[in-house]
Amino acid sequence: MTHDDHLEHDNEHEHEHEHGPMAELVTVRDWIRYAVTRFNRAGCFYGHGLQDAYDEAVYLVLHTLALPLDRLEPFLDACIPGDEREDIFAVIERRAVDRLPAAYITGEAWLGDFRFKVDPRVIIPRSFFAELLQDGFSPWIQDPEAVTSAMDMCTGSGCLAILMAHAFPNAEIVAVDISSDAIDVARENIAAYGLEDRITLIQSDGFSAVPEQRFDFILSNPPYVTQEAMDALPSEYLHEPGLALGSGNDGLDLVRKLLADAPRYLKPEGLLAVEVGHNRHIVDETFPDLTPTWLSGPSGDDKIFMLEAGQLL
Repeated sequence: MTHDDHLEHDNEHEHEHEHGPMAELVTVRDWIRYAVTRFNRAGCFYGHGLQDAYDEAVYLVLHTLALPLDRLEPFLDACIPGDEREDIFAVIERRAVDRLPAAYITGEAWLGDFRFKVDPRVIIPRSFFAELLQDGFSPWIQDPEAVTSAMDMCTGSGCLAILMAHAFPNAEIVAVDISSDAIDVARENIAAYGLEDRITLIQSDGFSAVPEQRFDFILSNPPYVTQEAMDALPSEYLHEPGLALGSGNDGLDLVRKLLADAPRYLKPEGLLAVEVGHNRHIVDETFPDLTPTWLSGPSGDDKIFMLEAGQLL
């Protein structure tokens, strides 16, 4: 290759980098716009705590740049150096191409002001219980300080057990999950909040390995996705443990176990609350003799049913 050929090759190489996202997207605003378009064109699905392409774009860009997640405006027109552009581009591609949920990309998930470590060993935290626990599960629990024992059945990352420990300051919490991987992740989150002395982890299929004891309050966000819905899940959900999503043909296999076993673990005035998502009609049809109270919260109605110990007996 002659000297002129080398120059021409170098010029072509430089010219390649004068176009495309890495060269043309300069500011935070640019990259958020690009990410929204990329996610929309890729057909990404949003069901893991963020509402839409914009929310995910803002979250992923701010997180990648180690910027405050609640302060976008001051940084919108900040210029981004080349190495950070490469990082942002890689994150956007993982979300758009691999259809990896944002929480698995960043390694964290949020419920209100609470941050939890997550990875594909556990389902990504999302629960209607989080809103209800902010007020100590009022009005169904009138005095949160009077709760001395509570259980989080199917704890996953440990998120609801941790919220319960904050909502009920005098309670000892038992957190149960069938997955040893989930127990490992929950242990890390519990330690991060300094709650090792108040939250006991038990690996168990339902109540099968739980020492018999009595609780004031048992809550559960169990797997409840029907087989029909499992077969049609968007790609994002396929990264989560299937064991944490589906529970038999009608999604109620574990709920049946909980209803059968819970009376042995509740105090006479104890409460059982179970989240079943959009499956109220299935619950009502499957358990016609039950008369649960269906709860309402800021994000939706009839996603959680509650029973008193006497109703279960």
